[in-house]
Amino acid sequence: MAAAESQAREFDLVLYGASGFVGRLTAAHVAQRAPGFARIAVAGRNRDKLQAVVDEIGGVAHTWPIIEADASDPASLRALARRARVIVTTVGPYAQYGMPLVRACAEEGTDYADLTGEQLFVHDTIAQCHEVAAGTGARIVHSCGFDSIPSDINAYLLYKHVLADDAGELLDTTLYVKAARGGLSGGTVASGRYQMEREARDKELARITHDPYTFSTDRALEPELGEQPEGGFGKASDIDPGLRGWTGTFLMAPYNTRIVRRTNGLLGWAYGKQFRYREVMGTGSGAAAPIVAGTMSAALGALWKLGPTMFRRVPRPILDRLLPAPGTGPSDESRAKGFFVIETYADTTSGARYKATFSAQGDPGYAATAVMLGEAGLCLALDRDELSPLTGVITPASAMGDVLPRRLREAGITVATERLPAP
Repeated sequence: MAAAESQAREFDLVLYGASGFVGRLTAAHVAQRAPGFARIAVAGRNRDKLQAVVDEIGGVAHTWPIIEADASDPASLRALARRARVIVTTVGPYAQYGMPLVRACAEEGTDYADLTGEQLFVHDTIAQCHEVAAGTGARIVHSCGFDSIPSDINAYLLYKHVLADDAGELLDTTLYVKAARGGLSGGTVASGRYQMEREARDKELARITHDPYTFSTDRALEPELGEQPEGGFGKASDIDPGLRGWTGTFLMAPYNTRIVRRTNGLLGWAYGKQFRYREVMGTGSGAAAPIVAGTMSAALGALWKLGPTMFRRVPRPILDRLLPAPGTGPSDESRAKGFFVIETYADTTSGARYKATFSAQGDPGYAATAVMLGEAGLCLALDRDELSPLTGVITPASAMGDVLPRRLREAGITVATERLPAP
């Protein structure tokens, strides 16, 4: 189906899975921010639960139609995709429930956005749906929340600033989580657990996830830069002389780094063929800080390598008791107290150095993620004339990098870049 045909769709935006925890938060944000002319609907398998959500949100949400569609019924998803310009989904783990909707959107020329942080799921959608979606004009945009919009947008805006200054290409680029407060969502844990269970059954899948170019547009054209650590233990001053304290590998680095590298590939390696990217998290400057940073990096490294074995050997009932359940989350008060400050530092071939900042008030995995996903959905639905011409299975920055930052700023998120003074 040609992209132009999507202009006649019944709905600009459909929120699929709006009765889930993050789905409700996203729906509430969209109700607050969408203009009056936007045609929005909610969808899921339980009409009563969806009705309760729109009743709870109130206001304009009372006018939103409710559509029944089930991940186990591909025909219902195809019918849903035919009615929508854009579908935003919070139904996960995506590797278990997401592929039928991606396939339906790819075949029907419908734009799609989700919150996945699952490498194997994205790898599979690229393999199975990229060419189909490119042919129909669909934009399949994964990872439109805390994974991985701050990472992807910061790197893209650094590239744009360097390009505007004619300062060469990007070299070593490091995302630094300067400060953060928030919980780990049950959905994120469930997604990671399901992926590790798959890796435990198939060693080839583990090889795929450990490739730094898992999401490559063309693996043969990727630069051979030797070992590319996703994060790393060290002094913050190694990133920038103005920073203090110690750093360890950021939890989401193995996923976010691959999204950023895919953006570079989708843009024809515009960031540069010597672009190296990693993500770290600050642990402070006290006496215990280097111990915390080292332990964190070692523990995450062990989890990536040994996690599949652990999930294979530990009985499911024990894991169910220890890990948070999907669809649950913190209270309104706890979410409001959350925040994060992310800074990304980049060296360039000209010697100039740059910094991008992405920060927000609100729990990263819940409140801020709902804002990012909601704005991404509105951007895809309402700012279509300003979007990149790229289609297929693409990334937040390659699809919306010139438009989404403006929306995020209007929604209260800080997004900025600057050229740093010469040493």
